[in-house]
Amino acid sequence: MLLIAGLGNPGARHANNRHNIGFMAVAAIARTHRIGPFRARLQGLIAEGLIGQSRVALLVPQTYMNESGRSVGEAMRFYKLGLDAIVVIHDDLDLAPAKVRVKVGGGAAGHNGLRSITAHVGNDYKRVRLGIGHPGDKALVYNFVLGDFAKSELPWVEAVCEAVAQAAELLVSGQDASFQNKTHLAIEAAGFDGKEA
Repeated sequence: MLLIAGLGNPGARHANNRHNIGFMAVAAIARTHRIGPFRARLQGLIAEGLIGQSRVALLVPQTYMNESGRSVGEAMRFYKLGLDAIVVIHDDLDLAPAKVRVKVGGGAAGHNGLRSITAHVGNDYKRVRLGIGHPGDKALVYNFVLGDFAKSELPWVEAVCEAVAQAAELLVSGQDASFQNKTHLAIEAAGFDGKEA
């Protein structure tokens, strides 16, 4: 069993926020692999199913971003999983829009969702970093991440989420480099080069 958690804030007013691209990616994975329905439990919405031959639980915490670790920690204990079975999909200010990177461990880089998860479960979980770009000034970050994607950005956002969903089988089987390559090729094929602004 693998736990894939997408980060974001609950509620309709946050649905299209840049901070919610993790929620969007998990929704795309659920659609592509016919996983669902999502049920309210473990301080989140959770759905179980298969990606390829791998059993997965998809988690969308409902705790607000800053408390994501409460839901991830509860799910981890419920399923009796180690850190090596946790994948967290989140927005990343330090990556150009439409870039995707995978890494295990590392710092939170100012991301309160990651900080919360690390505080609750430890640091050595896998992160799928989805680039949203940076507003250019630290003072603008709060409003930037809690602002909606512009209409002109939605095509690359959809392309990224779709690419992550299509390549998810590589991710769950531990082929991180292949997953990263496949997502980039799909994003480029959709007409985006990771420099979208």
